[in-house]
Amino acid sequence: MPAKLSARPPARSTRPAIVAVARRRALHGWAYAAPTAVLVVGLFLLPVLLVGQMSLSDWPLLSGNQGINAPANYQDALGHRYFWDSVVFTVKYTVIATVLLIGLGLGLALLVQESSRWSAVLRTSILVPSALGLASASLLFYALYSPQVGPLSPLLQRLGLADGPVTFLGTPDSALWSTVFLVVWRFAGFYMLLLMVGLQGIPHEVIEAARMDGANRRQTFVSITLPLLRPSLALCTVLCVTGSLLAFDQFYILTKGGPDNSTLTVVQLIYNVAFQGQNDLGVAAALSIVVLVVLVVVNVAQMRAMRTSQED
Repeated sequence: MPAKLSARPPARSTRPAIVAVARRRALHGWAYAAPTAVLVVGLFLLPVLLVGQMSLSDWPLLSGNQGINAPANYQDALGHRYFWDSVVFTVKYTVIATVLLIGLGLGLALLVQESSRWSAVLRTSILVPSALGLASASLLFYALYSPQVGPLSPLLQRLGLADGPVTFLGTPDSALWSTVFLVVWRFAGFYMLLLMVGLQGIPHEVIEAARMDGANRRQTFVSITLPLLRPSLALCTVLCVTGSLLAFDQFYILTKGGPDNSTLTVVQLIYNVAFQGQNDLGVAAALSIVVLVVLVVVNVAQMRAMRTSQED
């Protein structure tokens, strides 16, 4: 009995030490997370709250806050004459860009993965456009598409494919597809890289086992590669859809929303309402809140759909 009684005090004395160590580790964790938390609060949370206040207030660009006028800004935003046209065009562009970028990125990733001799050359050449900023790439293609100084229009005329100067940005369809070509050229290498990481994470033993069981390339790709590649495809889809819904730089530089506002995106409409013509930050903030809510809903729906397909 004395031995048992003498063993209890040390156990009790170690509890404060354990609690102190746990608190110290928690403080260290908060110290590591504090810079990120400050950035999130300062660069995301506070601006969102400010935009929310602006969306509920009469806030001209040059006069500042004139007081609450809710829900007039949202009514004006949803009733804007170009709102639904910009929504339809943005969705159309998003679908086209997402299908082309993910399809081409997957094809390039498979090509580089299968090629052993020229993989380094192919990888470098495809990734080079990704090093160029989107605004710089848009300016480059604006010069290339120019019928006056660009080389593409004279080249097509010399080849007999055009009778006169070619206006790549002169019609709604040509402006859309010319911009899509720029985006695919700029981002295909980025999505190829993401999908290559996913392909390299697939165990070779699984592929070899399927081939030993008699599966051909198509069966192996459909039954093994694609299911194991779903996390990478989900990431690419979320990034591509989000980036396409927020498209601004390429259309602002190449088309300015033209011709006749046929390539006007929702984000470009927000810019025009805020800084050109209407100069109304309140309506522009209301449009921004609507876009933010739509993005959250779309991303949540995408993640749930991907999670459900993985569980199945």
